[in-house]
Amino acid sequence: MSARRTLRFVLGDQLHRRVSSLVDIDPDTDIVLMVEVWEEATYVRHHKQKIAFLLSAMRHFAEELKADGIAVDYVRLEAQGNTGSFTGELQRAIVRHEPDRIVVTEPGEWRVWEMMQGWREALPVPVEIRDDNRFLCSRDDFARWAEGRHALRLETFYRGMRKRTGLLMKDGEPVGGQWNFDHDNRKALPPGHRSPQRLGFEPDAITSEVIAIVSERFADHFGDLDAFRWPVTRGDAIIALKHFLDDCLPHFGDYQDAMKTDAPFLYHALLAPALNAGLLTGGEVCRAASRAYDEGRAPLNCVEGFIRQILGWREYVRGLYWTRMPAYADTNALGASRDLPWFYWSGETKMNCIAQCVADTRAHAYAHHIQRLMVTGNFALLAGLDPAQVEEWYLVVYADAYEWVELPNVHGMVLWADGGVMGSKPYAASGAYINRMSDYCRGCAYDVRAKTGEGACPFNYLYWNFLIENAGRLQGNPRLAMPYRTLDGMGSVRRSEIVADAARFLDGPEMRSAPA
Repeated sequence: MSARRTLRFVLGDQLHRRVSSLVDIDPDTDIVLMVEVWEEATYVRHHKQKIAFLLSAMRHFAEELKADGIAVDYVRLEAQGNTGSFTGELQRAIVRHEPDRIVVTEPGEWRVWEMMQGWREALPVPVEIRDDNRFLCSRDDFARWAEGRHALRLETFYRGMRKRTGLLMKDGEPVGGQWNFDHDNRKALPPGHRSPQRLGFEPDAITSEVIAIVSERFADHFGDLDAFRWPVTRGDAIIALKHFLDDCLPHFGDYQDAMKTDAPFLYHALLAPALNAGLLTGGEVCRAASRAYDEGRAPLNCVEGFIRQILGWREYVRGLYWTRMPAYADTNALGASRDLPWFYWSGETKMNCIAQCVADTRAHAYAHHIQRLMVTGNFALLAGLDPAQVEEWYLVVYADAYEWVELPNVHGMVLWADGGVMGSKPYAASGAYINRMSDYCRGCAYDVRAKTGEGACPFNYLYWNFLIENAGRLQGNPRLAMPYRTLDGMGSVRRSEIVADAARFLDGPEMRSAPA
């Protein structure tokens, strides 16, 4: 009896040899299908570096499989024109190889999941969709945890994951006697502080070829390619992980919320593109950080803060996404509807903090989590920007952005559009926060100390205007009791000035939604 011939379809963000679709591969009979498709590169206009990163990582992964004697059917973007899709390429591969079955790992995005359900009906061979084993919490496990809960709080989930994995645990209790060291991790950079030189990877022949393709075929997409230095192989990703653990993790916690002009990376890991594409797994990264603590190479507050981002936040947002989709994306608890300003793309604004973050994002397809949450995100919240437009921007501009991680972060954490499913209150802040955690305000045309008037920092009056406009929804929130008491103590003249300043700015030239 002849062996079954299996076509194993590996998506571009599943580049790990032990991903569930490959764990039982038979090199004598099976074929791995990998496809670069126009539809995936353009369903939103991804940053040039994200496209280049994924194409290069896919091509390197395919070469590694071939070197191990595995048959790979690899469809390159150049062979398709502008019409390629997952479904079309899979249909053509079935004709070429006549497999007995298709095996694929579940995707990271709802739209692809719906596409896969259609394959079971449309394709002439059985389709087996397997759980994604690269995560520490399966979709089913999270759904069981979330069942019956309206508010899905990270801290509760995170503590459960610590207990389940044993990470930073001893005798059933958290190492150090507490679960969370967040209060220790809010330091601004001291004057003259120098962060470490960050490791980058020079493009090799494959990456250089891909960069040339992207430069030509996606010339009108956002972003630059000049500074491309991402790890595109598992070997390089492991080197990047070691660099972070040795040179950055010992100070990561202290300065994880800090921001500095012309210093986009500071002590951050820069591992999210590799993690989200499968070159690394969350489990191995967390275990490596835990070993750094055990061996005395990094303090507990830094290690716990980092592990919380991976074991806690990353697993949590994925679970929330799959539990609440597709309806989750359509909620808009605060009724925000203003168009995304053009400066999110151009960086052409007098607000130096936003100009700096957009410039970093354009150059590197990267900004760290506080830049995303408390600068570009905070402004979007205060200005009442339309959630769908803001979410598309975040999905476009970052090399680590996939809808499963981007949508909950922006929809729930940044914009509070889910009405409190993720966070108990909106993360709204005035210019004082940005001034405390960065040096951006020193080079700004606006005065962060001024509360009203044309020269005042827009974040200042927009913050209070946000509370005024949303009082009907937010005033009863106990975590906002203090700012609402302060607002209640303001006289009518001051409140009128706030509303007038906000209207002047929001209707003014900086807020244009397209080039003049």
